[in-house]
Amino acid sequence: MFWQRLSVIMAAIFLLIFGCGKKEDVIKIGEFGSLTGLTATFGINTDRGIQMAVEKINQEGGLLGKKVVVIVEDDQGKPEEAATAVKKLINQDKVIAVLGEVASSRSLAAAPICQEAKIPMITPSSTNPEVTRKGDYIFRVCFIDPFQGDVMARFTYNDLKIKKVAILRDIKNDYSVGLANYFAEDYKKLGGQIVGDESYSEGDIDFRAQLTNLKSKKAEAIFVPGYYTEVGLLVRQARDLGIRIPIIGGDGWDSPKLIEIGGKALEGCYYSNHYSPDDPDPLVQSFVLEFKAKYGELPDAMAPLGYDAAMVLFEAIKRAGSLDPAKVRDEIAKTKEFSGIAGKVTIDSLRNAEKPAVIIKIENQQQKFVKWMYPEKKS
Repeated sequence: MFWQRLSVIMAAIFLLIFGCGKKEDVIKIGEFGSLTGLTATFGINTDRGIQMAVEKINQEGGLLGKKVVVIVEDDQGKPEEAATAVKKLINQDKVIAVLGEVASSRSLAAAPICQEAKIPMITPSSTNPEVTRKGDYIFRVCFIDPFQGDVMARFTYNDLKIKKVAILRDIKNDYSVGLANYFAEDYKKLGGQIVGDESYSEGDIDFRAQLTNLKSKKAEAIFVPGYYTEVGLLVRQARDLGIRIPIIGGDGWDSPKLIEIGGKALEGCYYSNHYSPDDPDPLVQSFVLEFKAKYGELPDAMAPLGYDAAMVLFEAIKRAGSLDPAKVRDEIAKTKEFSGIAGKVTIDSLRNAEKPAVIIKIENQQQKFVKWMYPEKKS
């Protein structure tokens, strides 16, 4: 009896010692995103990109001799849930860094929490400039809205030769409001006119009143810097009202669901984006083939941006040679010319990524590459 009890005690001690040791052989990274809710494709495809990066790094032996594990929290597309999710990741799960979010409003809710805890956060695709202004632990691997607004202003005025534009913005969305303002400012500087400015709220399904008002303004295009969920419906309703002019937007349009919702009504529309699956770069084509084989569809921009955010973090951990969040933060800040799927990433002094944008046209219910747009050289 004594020996049986002793063996049980020894087994418990063994599990305690070596079980704890085993737990220490993983590196815990946090991820938060909209896996459910109105913009679920954003979170799902970002997660897919991150998981592909994790698989790659673990197949190569992990980091610092440890396996990488990503703990994922669904924020349901709600800023308040994003804050709750990040608090859990930091305080309970003890992650050393956080990846997310796509929507700027959710990143803005989470960033101050990461900053206060001194835990590095990399957003794959939040473009509102306020996100990284929350502190020196907050980074992004995408371009920002002042640049995106400038890109669409230049493309609309110079390439499409459109001189009068109306705006229809999502008043509840930091991303949409900011991008609308940047576009309007740059478009007017070029000599264009903003002939109307209407608003809606995320989750709305009827835009006829706003579209009817804008129709009377005789605009030559409508700029809608919203998310695909509303954009698809909005464009269909515009066509039903006899509005045939181009409707243009930003990277919030990018989702496999956009054309599913908008259908033929989207023909001849344009938007700015972070990458195109048509890019002949071998790195891009390899990623596209792997993603399509794994998930049965082409990756939208959220997937490569999620992948790039994870890989920038992993490379920083390698260079740091440490899991100390402060040392990892310092190495993220030193990222230069990292060859990502969505373009080369150089982190500037404000923790933003310097990179070009791509213009996409909807043609025959397909997303077609038009051209790359680069920052204007200042004299």
